[in-house]
Amino acid sequence: MKFTDGYWLARPGCTARYAAEVSDVQADEQRLTLYAPVKHVRHRGDTLNSALLTTECWSPAEGVIGVRTTHHAGSVRRGPEFALPGASDCASDGAGKVSRHGDVVELSSGELTLRVDASRPWQLEFTAAGKVLTSVGERGTGFVVDAEGRHYMLGQLSLGVGELVHGLGERFTPFVKNGQTVDIWQADGGTSSEQAYKNIPFHLTNRGYGVFVNHTGRVSYEVGSEAVGQVQFSVEDQSLEYFVVYGPTPKEILVRYTALTGRPALPPAWALGLWLTTSFTTEYDEATVNRFIGGMTERGIPLSVFHFDCFWMRGHQWCDFAWDPDTFPDPQGMLARLKDQGLRVSAWINPYIAQKSPLFAEGMREGYLVRRADGSVWQWDLWQPGMALVDFTNPAAAAWYFGLLRPLLDQGVDCFKTDFGERVPTDVVWHDGSDPERMHNYYTHLYNRTVFDLLRAERGEGEALLFARSATAGGQQYPVHWGGDCESHFNAMAESLRGGLSLGLSGFGFWSHDIGGFEGTPTPTVFKRWVQFGLLSSHSRLHGSHSYRVPWDYGDEAVEVTREFTLLKHRLAPYLQRAAQQAHTTGIPVMRAMLLEFPDDPTAATLDRQYMLGEDLLVAPVFTDDGTVEYYVPEGVWTNLLTGDQLTGPRWFREQHGFHTLPLLCRPDAVIPLGADDQQPVSDWTDGVELRVHSFADGAERTLSIPRSDGPGEAASFHLRREGDRLHISTDSGSPWQVRTSGPHRALHSLPAGTATAEIAFPA
Repeated sequence: MKFTDGYWLARPGCTARYAAEVSDVQADEQRLTLYAPVKHVRHRGDTLNSALLTTECWSPAEGVIGVRTTHHAGSVRRGPEFALPGASDCASDGAGKVSRHGDVVELSSGELTLRVDASRPWQLEFTAAGKVLTSVGERGTGFVVDAEGRHYMLGQLSLGVGELVHGLGERFTPFVKNGQTVDIWQADGGTSSEQAYKNIPFHLTNRGYGVFVNHTGRVSYEVGSEAVGQVQFSVEDQSLEYFVVYGPTPKEILVRYTALTGRPALPPAWALGLWLTTSFTTEYDEATVNRFIGGMTERGIPLSVFHFDCFWMRGHQWCDFAWDPDTFPDPQGMLARLKDQGLRVSAWINPYIAQKSPLFAEGMREGYLVRRADGSVWQWDLWQPGMALVDFTNPAAAAWYFGLLRPLLDQGVDCFKTDFGERVPTDVVWHDGSDPERMHNYYTHLYNRTVFDLLRAERGEGEALLFARSATAGGQQYPVHWGGDCESHFNAMAESLRGGLSLGLSGFGFWSHDIGGFEGTPTPTVFKRWVQFGLLSSHSRLHGSHSYRVPWDYGDEAVEVTREFTLLKHRLAPYLQRAAQQAHTTGIPVMRAMLLEFPDDPTAATLDRQYMLGEDLLVAPVFTDDGTVEYYVPEGVWTNLLTGDQLTGPRWFREQHGFHTLPLLCRPDAVIPLGADDQQPVSDWTDGVELRVHSFADGAERTLSIPRSDGPGEAASFHLRREGDRLHISTDSGSPWQVRTSGPHRALHSLPAGTATAEIAFPA
């Protein structure tokens, strides 16, 4: 929110007060508290009739420093609060260490230090490696009261020359957030506006740090858009808390941030395959489902998951969690028949109970539905007639919801698409007394957690999986998330990617999108290009609104492209699962903005039409009718996995691709494991694995892990080392394996089972 009128004036009705200096410091070994008057104290009289801000500073984890500034501490704080599983107990085992030298007091945590000089005007300096990362200056800590009497706390952190800001959730506005106003407020706004389904009050910059604002309600950001050299964030509250997270690399920032707020669970490997849905408002029944699945089989396109969208239930009564008997008269038999074909099943749900649903009366009677202040159930007609909202702050309501979903799992449903969760009212009373403004954003966390916990309890660790649309900070623990309702054209495809990369820089490890777009019907060209992009994403789903997304509706070549890239993704499954394990253990996403892998390349910081899939594959989707694509290649010799062509960076390239290729480049010194089985995502990946060795420099050395397909861990490892024109390989795998070298002397070497070491020619 903007409070100023230009640099000098306040906006009409706004009265701002800022910390002016430090009047007192209280410190122990791990924590310090600063008392800051909002005017300079020249004599005793200046301590009267004025505000005093209290700023507490501590470290919840190494490399992270928390700052909480409070005006009036007596206000009621009703929550909800973000859970911080990685935060230490500050009272006993905090990570910080306080030192004091005269007027200078410092709080250090790892390499990150907060420095305060009490003899100077108010300033907080965050330093690392002998440099100031960012600082809080004369207008950086304070409060504002507006014309309506609303009280806001604000913080400002400085931006250096050339400093770029990223993150703040799945945002479809420009990738670099400088110059933008961003409100952290859940909205069902599609993918073409400033609104977002996944609002995360966390940003990182290309100067080695990130900032997490620990507030579940609306957080209003001015990213160089009010004070152009500052990131400002404000909340309507009496207190403001934020954490500065040191890297120094973007990857290390995400590692620390996700350690604090929670790491993603590891999705099951079967979810890596192709998902097909009924689409939304299209006509479908079991015959339609069988026609779709049979059509994919006849055309040689392996399918892993079939998804039933909203109308598996009867209209006007979502959710009643009962199959429409006219459309699906034998759901248990149908699901068994799908399972016999090796398919997994996904079903759509949302957290709303329509008035026509038989569950409405029960939910109202038992107090499971959100109520207004007068005790009546909150209802409206937007989406479902007379619908109400399940109150997940009530443990009994969450248990009730558990019980409604469990029979579907017993029937054979494997996972749920947890749609919606954004349009949450603020004129209501929650069972646990939560603040309605704070619960607006946080509701989705309770919703997704409830469903994920059920799946984990019923299916076991490593088998739980959502397809979720909305999220807030910490929601990365319950994957997978998809990009919401996009249009069916190239602009929407590009904005979807932009949102996904932004979400990845906000701590989310897994992300998907509707292949072909949701609204409207894509042209065959758009469909084929989106198929390439979708099958080179962490998870891949064909889905639409009022038109089907079966590939034959878009021509014979669309069938070929879908088949080719599905088979390619299956061969890439061990590579992708390794990236998934990295996301699970470190928080680094599978689909990575270029700046994550190339933080020292200034060009990488602005790239939003390409990405790294894992650490070794560069993907540049094609967004044009004529197949023209412009993309940037960082330093070194890169090899196109599909064509074998080699390109040398750093430089930009402009190419034209048919529908069977695109820029899919292997990083210098990369070793890409390709599974032998292209018919399914899950197999024995060690059996016949092909190691693609690309531009391996003399002296290069690499250890490659082949992951387990049934959960965390390693099935086999290979160690590669090049010396001159020889490539030395050792392994603990007992299965047969292959090595394929790239470049002008391409060669394939097959090694029988039991080969523990090999030496092959690798000419320059």
